[in-house]
Amino acid sequence: MSRASAAVLCMLLALMALPVQAQTRAWLDRTDISYGESVALTIETDQPASAIDSSPLRDAFDIAGQTQHSSVEWVNGRSSRKTLLVLGLRPKAPGVLTIPPLRVGATWTAPLRLMVRPPQAQPASASSDVFVETLVDDPRPFVQQSVGVTVRLNYAIPLLSGQLDQDPPARASMQQVGEDQRSIRALGGRRYYVIERHYLLIPESSGALQLPGARFNGLRGSAGLDALFDDNQHPVSAASAPIRLQVRPIPPDAPQPWLPLRSLGLRYLRLPTHARVGEAATVEIALTAEGASETQLPALQLPSVSGVRVFAEPPQADTQLTDGHLRASVRRSFSLVPQQAGALTLPGPTVTWWDALAGVARTTQLPALTLDVAPGFGATGAATPGTATPVPSSRHDRESTASAPAEKPGTSIMAWWYAGALALLALVASATLLWRRRIAAAAKAGCAGASAHTESLADALAGGDLGRIASALARQAGAASGDLDHVLDHLREPAQRDAVARLQAARWGDGDAQVALRVLRAAFAGGAFWRQPKARIDALLPPLYPE
Repeated sequence: MSRASAAVLCMLLALMALPVQAQTRAWLDRTDISYGESVALTIETDQPASAIDSSPLRDAFDIAGQTQHSSVEWVNGRSSRKTLLVLGLRPKAPGVLTIPPLRVGATWTAPLRLMVRPPQAQPASASSDVFVETLVDDPRPFVQQSVGVTVRLNYAIPLLSGQLDQDPPARASMQQVGEDQRSIRALGGRRYYVIERHYLLIPESSGALQLPGARFNGLRGSAGLDALFDDNQHPVSAASAPIRLQVRPIPPDAPQPWLPLRSLGLRYLRLPTHARVGEAATVEIALTAEGASETQLPALQLPSVSGVRVFAEPPQADTQLTDGHLRASVRRSFSLVPQQAGALTLPGPTVTWWDALAGVARTTQLPALTLDVAPGFGATGAATPGTATPVPSSRHDRESTASAPAEKPGTSIMAWWYAGALALLALVASATLLWRRRIAAAAKAGCAGASAHTESLADALAGGDLGRIASALARQAGAASGDLDHVLDHLREPAQRDAVARLQAARWGDGDAQVALRVLRAAFAGGAFWRQPKARIDALLPPLYPE
């Protein structure tokens, strides 16, 4: 072979080894879809996927996902590199949309046209395989009134997958409440499976409000022999009609704070009639409101009245949807600790609200609470243990003394012995009485010293810190800080000892801190009652056996 022929052959082989240039192009899997459905955009190029700029698509579409595939082929001895990029596009609005040219390296794709049809509302009839319903509990709500929205998806065909959407309206807040509920209904002799979803809609301003219809887009499967001859997947869509609401403004004579409701009820769950000074009596109140969530309701409170201390527990609240209506319930307990005996009256709680159905202001109030308060066990005037009451001499003793016979001459020595013994006993009695007075004075001084710290104990109870309460009690008992065993030994009232035991359990992680705090506040509302210290009396006579 000549040199010229060899050169030509080498040139031909080099040209065959060059890669084949693939044409950049793009296409859609469908050009006519319903609003809410997704379409697949495929881009084929010889460039890497990183060279494709998809940012112009984000103005009119949401990118639901993407996949890519790269391959290298040999055709007639020449290499061919190909990249496939598939983008899932979901239109943001219905209409005739244009997919703009996309830059791929140094080339551009051609623009594409896509028809996005608005969702078609299917009637609720047995002739519809799939239909969606949207219901509102009040088409003429007031501003900031809670509106219950119910969306139902009904289908009588097998669904492989799907998505149910409800867009919020302008100038209103909307959020889903609870979980989806499933049921079965019959319509025209045909059985439908139902998925029910609930929303809470709160208008922010008055005027016309357009609630968009809910829409469903999914894939249905084939039934019977059709499943053997096709791909067993067909798109299906349905939508409900939009709903127009007319939002009314806040009336000028409406009470403040503004609370629009369909109904409101108050009742006593626990209502005591008797109590005792220093001991807690529990009152429990329930509030039920239709047309509001628990966060919109006012806090339940009992009015302040002199002669009683009121401790409120944290409320227990719940919100549910019943028959498409929002219903909120709140329960709260109060511990009443009377400070004085006698008849005690507390006004019932009051809630002022706006009746959205009747369009009038209403006030709901519970009747007054009346307690018959008995004196406490440590009340002034009660008998103190260990105090002796003098008993006057009986008539029989006086007569016996007056008619006693004259002593005989032989008994003068015995009389002297009796007189000495009586004098000694009188001396002992006088000394004992003196010591008792000193003991009483010391006890009184100790009680006064303890009362000096009553305010700090009250502050600790009001603050709710268990460590501060323990320190205040130990300080009153004259013990080291936190020595609750010493406190237990010196407390007189069983209720207070039980409260301190609960305090110990709560601080060591064995008990409920909230329960312990409630019991402590009730038990020590009137202060701490301490045992009288035992007096030590020195013997007036020398011991029989000296140490």
